[in-house]
Amino acid sequence: MDYTDQKILVTGAAGFIGSHTAEALARAGARVVGLDNYDSFYAREIKERNSAEVREALGGHAERVRYIENDLTDAPAMQSLFERERFTGVVHLAARAGVRPSIEQPALYARVNMNGSTILLEAARSTGVQRFVQASSSSVYGNNEKVPFSESDDVNEPISPYAATKRAVELIAHTYWHLYKMPVASLRFFTVFGPRQRPDLAISKFIRLISAGQRIPMFGDGSSSRDYTYIEDIVAGVLAAYERIEQHGCRIWNLGGSDPVTLREMIATIERVVGRKANIDQLPMQAGDVERTFADTSRSAQELDYKVTTTFEEGVRKQWEWVQRVEDVAVG
Repeated sequence: MDYTDQKILVTGAAGFIGSHTAEALARAGARVVGLDNYDSFYAREIKERNSAEVREALGGHAERVRYIENDLTDAPAMQSLFERERFTGVVHLAARAGVRPSIEQPALYARVNMNGSTILLEAARSTGVQRFVQASSSSVYGNNEKVPFSESDDVNEPISPYAATKRAVELIAHTYWHLYKMPVASLRFFTVFGPRQRPDLAISKFIRLISAGQRIPMFGDGSSSRDYTYIEDIVAGVLAAYERIEQHGCRIWNLGGSDPVTLREMIATIERVVGRKANIDQLPMQAGDVERTFADTSRSAQELDYKVTTTFEEGVRKQWEWVQRVEDVAVG
């Protein structure tokens, strides 16, 4: 695809996945407008560091990414932005994240994730956006007994407000294709990790705690498992979905590693990488946590040419190398 004629809005562009996606689109030649509200969910300086890393990585092409601070739940502001910029496409990655916090603030999650996404879809429809790609989550599968998880599985029993909002956004996307024929892709991400990962997520947290000799919490007996997916593989899938969604109209794709790792294996890998043993506090399983995730990526492989190129341990080593480079920066 020729990205030089593409002007793309990336929401959540100062965050983990958003910053990598904005960088990749700009490298491909697109003009990117990065929207972020710098929510206090974690420290603002982390997102500012992410944006600075993007500009540095792009070098002489840094002007291809332009950042705007605003809130996607502000409907008049979003409509004005879309009318002014006339985007050819949208990559919607912003969300109120996290399963456990959503149990404490379900109304907030509904407002940001459901209402905010609908506001963007409507602004995109009314201004003639050609394609819309949005982040969903493996959380929609809940405690699905069938593995691996397929896009055709029944996902009508979410076990957290966060998962429920992500499923709702997929359904809203379908109505925009059905009613208005705006191509919309929903991407179910499976536990993304790598440089710039959010500080509240397990690998990010455990790398820092284990390397510092501090205790880590282990919820359950360590047998729960996650299908970890390295950030570069996720971004490749995002761009492939952006390029091909017009062929499908409305489509859901899994983006995962298809190689689940248990919690104990994850901790052991970090121990090897950082060269230090973990001090573990074993705690009960948390409400809303799923027992396992495991992506069936056969649809993504066939329709997006999606394939994983980074193993779990390779990815953890890359993340640890990055943490060492930026360890003087507050992690919130």
